[in-house]
Amino acid sequence: MNILSKPSFQTLERALDAAALRQKVIADNVANVDTPFFKRSEVRFEELLQQEMNGAGIEGYRTDPRHFYIGRPPKPEPQIVRDNQSMINNNLNNVDIDYEMALMAKNQLRYNVMVQQVSGDIKKIRTAIGGRV
Repeated sequence: MNILSKPSFQTLERALDAAALRQKVIADNVANVDTPFFKRSEVRFEELLQQEMNGAGIEGYRTDPRHFYIGRPPKPEPQIVRDNQSMINNNLNNVDIDYEMALMAKNQLRYNVMVQQVSGDIKKIRTAIGGRV
Protein backbone atom coordinates (compact mmCIF):
# COMPACT_ATOMS: atom_id res chain seq x y z
CA MET A 1 0.00 0.00 0.00
CA ASN A 2 1.38 3.37 -0.98
CA ILE A 3 1.05 5.72 1.98
CA LEU A 4 1.35 8.81 -0.21
CA SER A 5 -1.67 7.83 -2.32
CA LYS A 6 -4.13 8.81 0.42
CA PRO A 7 -6.79 11.36 -0.59
CA SER A 8 -5.32 14.07 1.66
CA PHE A 9 -1.92 13.83 -0.04
CA GLN A 10 -3.54 13.81 -3.46
CA THR A 11 -5.58 16.90 -2.59
CA LEU A 12 -2.50 18.72 -1.32
CA GLU A 13 -0.58 17.67 -4.43
CA ARG A 14 -3.31 19.10 -6.66
CA ALA A 15 -3.42 22.30 -4.60
CA LEU A 16 0.37 22.69 -4.87
CA ASP A 17 0.17 22.16 -8.63
CA ALA A 18 -2.57 24.81 -8.83
CA ALA A 19 -0.45 27.24 -6.78
CA ALA A 20 2.53 26.69 -9.10
CA LEU A 21 0.31 27.29 -12.14
CA ARG A 22 -1.13 30.40 -10.49
CA GLN A 23 2.40 31.71 -9.93
CA LYS A 24 3.16 31.31 -13.65
CA VAL A 25 -0.08 33.03 -14.68
CA ILE A 26 0.50 35.96 -12.31
CA ALA A 27 4.10 36.29 -13.54
CA ASP A 28 2.77 36.38 -17.12
CA ASN A 29 0.30 39.10 -16.14
CA VAL A 30 3.06 41.16 -14.48
CA ALA A 31 5.38 40.71 -17.46
CA ASN A 32 2.70 42.08 -19.77
CA VAL A 33 1.60 45.03 -17.64
CA ASP A 34 2.49 47.52 -20.41
CA THR A 35 1.58 45.35 -23.41
CA PRO A 36 -1.21 46.94 -25.45
CA PHE A 37 -4.43 44.89 -25.72
CA PHE A 38 -3.16 42.28 -23.21
CA LYS A 39 -5.90 40.73 -21.06
CA ARG A 40 -5.03 39.32 -17.64
CA SER A 41 -5.69 35.71 -16.71
CA GLU A 42 -6.31 33.97 -13.42
CA VAL A 43 -6.45 30.39 -12.17
CA ARG A 44 -9.68 28.89 -10.84
CA PHE A 45 -9.12 25.89 -8.62
CA GLU A 46 -10.33 26.41 -5.07
CA GLU A 47 -13.96 26.86 -6.18
CA LEU A 48 -13.79 23.67 -8.22
CA LEU A 49 -12.19 21.78 -5.34
CA GLN A 50 -14.86 23.02 -2.93
CA GLN A 51 -17.60 21.85 -5.28
CA GLU A 52 -15.91 18.45 -5.51
CA MET A 53 -15.59 18.15 -1.73
CA ASN A 54 -19.23 19.18 -1.15
CA GLY A 55 -20.54 16.64 -3.61
CA ALA A 56 -21.41 13.34 -2.01
CA GLY A 57 -21.98 10.13 -3.86
CA ILE A 58 -20.38 6.97 -5.06
CA GLU A 59 -17.63 6.63 -7.59
CA GLY A 60 -17.02 3.57 -9.72
CA TYR A 61 -13.58 1.98 -9.78
CA ARG A 62 -11.87 2.31 -13.16
CA THR A 63 -9.26 -0.23 -14.20
CA ASP A 64 -8.44 1.58 -17.45
CA PRO A 65 -8.32 5.33 -18.21
CA ARG A 66 -10.53 4.74 -21.26
CA HIS A 67 -13.44 3.51 -19.11
CA PHE A 68 -16.43 5.74 -18.51
CA TYR A 69 -16.77 7.58 -15.22
CA ILE A 70 -19.43 6.19 -12.93
CA GLY A 71 -20.75 8.54 -10.30
CA ARG A 72 -18.62 11.61 -9.78
CA PRO A 73 -16.77 13.29 -12.63
CA PRO A 74 -12.96 13.25 -12.64
CA LYS A 75 -11.05 15.28 -10.06
CA PRO A 76 -11.00 19.02 -10.77
CA GLU A 77 -8.10 20.45 -12.70
CA PRO A 78 -6.99 24.06 -12.39
CA GLN A 79 -8.48 26.24 -15.11
CA ILE A 80 -6.93 29.37 -16.59
CA VAL A 81 -9.62 32.00 -17.17
CA ARG A 82 -8.98 35.16 -19.22
CA ASP A 83 -10.72 38.41 -18.22
CA ASN A 84 -11.82 39.94 -21.53
CA GLN A 85 -14.43 42.28 -20.05
CA SER A 86 -12.50 44.83 -18.01
CA MET A 87 -10.17 47.58 -19.15
CA ILE A 88 -7.87 49.63 -16.91
CA ASN A 89 -5.46 51.43 -19.23
CA ASN A 90 -6.02 53.50 -22.38
CA ASN A 91 -4.21 50.82 -24.37
CA LEU A 92 -7.02 48.31 -23.51
CA ASN A 93 -4.74 46.45 -21.11
CA ASN A 94 -6.45 45.31 -17.88
CA VAL A 95 -3.46 44.40 -15.67
CA ASP A 96 -3.23 46.26 -12.35
CA ILE A 97 0.33 45.76 -11.08
CA ASP A 98 -0.57 46.40 -7.42
CA TYR A 99 -3.36 43.83 -7.53
CA GLU A 100 -1.14 41.27 -9.26
CA MET A 101 1.65 41.72 -6.70
CA ALA A 102 -0.85 41.27 -3.86
CA LEU A 103 -2.10 38.07 -5.53
CA MET A 104 1.47 36.86 -5.88
CA ALA A 105 2.16 37.43 -2.17
CA LYS A 106 -1.08 35.68 -1.20
CA ASN A 107 -0.26 32.75 -3.48
CA GLN A 108 3.26 32.47 -2.01
CA LEU A 109 1.86 32.34 1.53
CA ARG A 110 -0.69 29.71 0.52
CA TYR A 111 2.02 27.62 -1.17
CA ASN A 112 4.29 27.82 1.89
CA VAL A 113 1.48 26.67 4.19
CA MET A 114 0.71 23.68 1.96
CA VAL A 115 4.39 22.70 1.77
CA GLN A 116 4.62 22.84 5.57
CA GLN A 117 1.49 20.65 5.82
CA VAL A 118 2.92 18.03 3.47
CA SER A 119 6.26 18.11 5.28
CA GLY A 120 4.56 17.70 8.67
CA ASP A 121 2.44 14.79 7.44
CA ILE A 122 5.49 13.01 6.04
CA LYS A 123 7.38 13.53 9.32
CA LYS A 124 4.45 11.99 11.23
CA ILE A 125 4.43 8.97 8.95
CA ARG A 126 8.20 8.54 9.29
CA THR A 127 7.88 8.72 13.08
CA ALA A 128 5.03 6.20 13.05
CA ILE A 129 7.04 3.64 11.09
CA GLY A 130 10.07 4.09 13.33
CA GLY A 131 12.18 6.38 11.19
CA ARG A 132 14.16 9.30 12.38
CA VAL A 133 12.71 12.78 12.16
